[in-house]
Amino acid sequence: MTMISVQIEDFDFPLEYQQLRERCPQSGAIVMFSGLVRDFSENTHVSSMTLEHYPGMTENVLNHIAQQAKLRWPLDGIRIIHRVGELFAKDQIVLVGVASAHRIAAYEASQYIMDILKTEAPFWKKESTQTEQGEAGERWVDAKTSDSKQAADWTQTVK
Repeated sequence: MTMISVQIEDFDFPLEYQQLRERCPQSGAIVMFSGLVRDFSENTHVSSMTLEHYPGMTENVLNHIAQQAKLRWPLDGIRIIHRVGELFAKDQIVLVGVASAHRIAAYEASQYIMDILKTEAPFWKKESTQTEQGEAGERWVDAKTSDSKQAADWTQTVK
């Protein structure tokens, strides 16, 4: 069972957990991860972030990432939600939920999905910022070298 959503609306973390648990009653472990919009980046205050995506393509890439995780680990269910539109500091931006018979598979698959999502999913992020001197601005967010390294490490790990 894999469910993918790209949406403007916020998500209800406890509800998503409960639904994954109900859809995967045989599972012995559920790992849930929620990412938040940070209020800082490159020594500036981030007041909001606008996320754009390519509808259809984005969902296909997220589904492909989930299917790759299922090939690597024995998973009972995956839930991925990624928000788009304008989000503010501390808003929930992403949710990854993974259900499996065992905790190690759930932990590793959850981390894998997030690491690959950060580098392969077609999202474009623009931050609205303010410096310590009060200067407002906007900038497109580039991919981070650390994210690329994290994703590359998975290609070297064979399960």
